[in-house]
Amino acid sequence: MTIKIAEKLPEGSLAEFIEVESEGCSLGPNTFSVADLTKGKTIAIFGLPGAYTPTCSAKHVPGYVEHAAALKAKGVDEIWCISVNDAFVMGAWGRDQKATGIVRMMADGNAAFSKALGLDADFSKFGMGTRSQRYSMVVVDGTVTQLNVEDGGNFAVSNAETMLAQLS
Repeated sequence: MTIKIAEKLPEGSLAEFIEVESEGCSLGPNTFSVADLTKGKTIAIFGLPGAYTPTCSAKHVPGYVEHAAALKAKGVDEIWCISVNDAFVMGAWGRDQKATGIVRMMADGNAAFSKALGLDADFSKFGMGTRSQRYSMVVVDGTVTQLNVEDGGNFAVSNAETMLAQLS
């Protein structure tokens, strides 16, 4: 069952590769509770099939990096990219995309969170196993307020521009 607007995010955790050690976060992969991270915040989340894949690298992540300031001006506290990759890959991809410090590159290594959202997809025919569907959502204090799920291989509604328009 796919998550819907007005529903709370499911329990789960995501991993992030931390570049700079800080209180409570060591260098390297750190695992975080989604509920803890979303409490009291407005989060723009976009999910995509995989790091370094064509549409994801050429359009999806760059759009959110480019429009980050505008999203934050409309009340977004954080921007997350969720993909079914490990935290090491997501950290490297974030550096490659110049997203470090702008978009939190959140790893859903075993697709557990994507499955809990009902937004997982079978990419076995491409040799990629279980992945995430392409989507975007706005989450306020853990509750989904906007949700945009792409049909098939499209990239039309989960982009940063659509989210900006929805936040007006």
